[in-house]
Amino acid sequence: MKSELQAKLDLYVKEYHDNQSEWFIEETETVANQQRVLDVENMKEYLNGNHAITQRPNEMYNGKEFVPRKIILQYAKTLLNFQTAYLLQNPITLTGNEKVVKEYQNVNKKGKYDRINTKILDKVNKYGLCAEYVYLDKGVIKSKLIDPSTSFPIYDHENTLIAFIEGYINQAVSYYTVFTDEVVYKYDNNGGELRLAGQYPNLSGLPIVYHNQNELSDTEGRSDLLDYISILDSMEDLLSKYTDGFYKFMNPIPVAIGQQLKGDGLPVQVVGGGITLDDGSDFKLVSNGLDYKSFETIYKTLLQSLLDVSQTPAVSMNKTDISNLSEVSIKLLFSLANIKAGMNEQFMRDGIEQRFEKIRKLMEYRGVSFSDMEFESLDVVFQYAMPSNDKEIIENLKVLRELSGISLESLLEHSPFTKDVQMEMKRLDGEGNVKDKKKLATRKKKEQDDKAVS
Repeated sequence: MKSELQAKLDLYVKEYHDNQSEWFIEETETVANQQRVLDVENMKEYLNGNHAITQRPNEMYNGKEFVPRKIILQYAKTLLNFQTAYLLQNPITLTGNEKVVKEYQNVNKKGKYDRINTKILDKVNKYGLCAEYVYLDKGVIKSKLIDPSTSFPIYDHENTLIAFIEGYINQAVSYYTVFTDEVVYKYDNNGGELRLAGQYPNLSGLPIVYHNQNELSDTEGRSDLLDYISILDSMEDLLSKYTDGFYKFMNPIPVAIGQQLKGDGLPVQVVGGGITLDDGSDFKLVSNGLDYKSFETIYKTLLQSLLDVSQTPAVSMNKTDISNLSEVSIKLLFSLANIKAGMNEQFMRDGIEQRFEKIRKLMEYRGVSFSDMEFESLDVVFQYAMPSNDKEIIENLKVLRELSGISLESLLEHSPFTKDVQMEMKRLDGEGNVKDKKKLATRKKKEQDDKAVS
């Protein structure tokens, strides 16, 4: 019996592709999909250094061809790297039922999911979209990331993901991987004709599609680069033209006013060269003045606008001097960064929760299962890479603990020195047992000594 998603896919193929066997090729070649792929490629070219300033044409100056400056500012990479590292520089912490957390920690370690999370957020920030497929590889649960330029998710009219296509060309051969809810099909045209190269059961379901917020679509993301490019283009244009002007104005025009006397001027041996003018005449070198104040004002305004739009604190870009800040002051400085990280956390959390479901399904094939109550206790905690006054945090946690206002586990979760809460709880429990045994041994020894004395 067909699943609900498979039935919806069959209906989609019938309505939009007339049940053609090569429907997935038509799907990847639609105008909307090709435009999205083109946008992703443009973002890649920009990050690789192909900026608008590089297209600046040569000019004529003093009768000669002048090659203008083309200064490239790769601020976009810095901003995007900051946003990724701010949320995921510290690995996420799993909380919940001890049995469930232990199993998922093993999966995370073997599947290197901390690195995968960083790559996902990096691609979503850059291109607005990233897909992840969870699968079993010789008993080990792993994930494969699908590049945004080769990703073609298919949604029905209710914005439900019903299929996914990965399509790309390598060495003049086209490859297509069609993910359905039940089966994964692999096609290629190696040899000239399209053929079915493989067919595999889909154990984990459709890939997970991560995307950020887009005002025009609920199923597609939007690259953060689009908010930065116009500002960066203006900064590069301003800096390049000002640099050109600086070098041009170092070549002043000599102007002589009045009559110049005949002769070779002053002896070269005396002053190195010169001219002789008639009484009342004048000679000077005339050049345009550079209004560096206007340049400085415009450039600083553009830079501050870039930081504001990207929600990046100026202090993280070495644009502000700070010293002796309290915990509250630090939070105020990084308030916009926290807001941006919170937005990124939302779509990352949605995707990770879907991943947990798929991992649970794959674990059942290996004979590991959990009850619904145990699984629902599983959660993730993100630890932002915000500078903190560790001493102040620890003092506050100490006061709360002494007032019985916080549990030991919550204290460890908020501690700046704890990376793995569950492991730390086990160690503390072990230390507690050792202390209890020592106390019991001490008490028994004292009782024996008392009996010996009596």
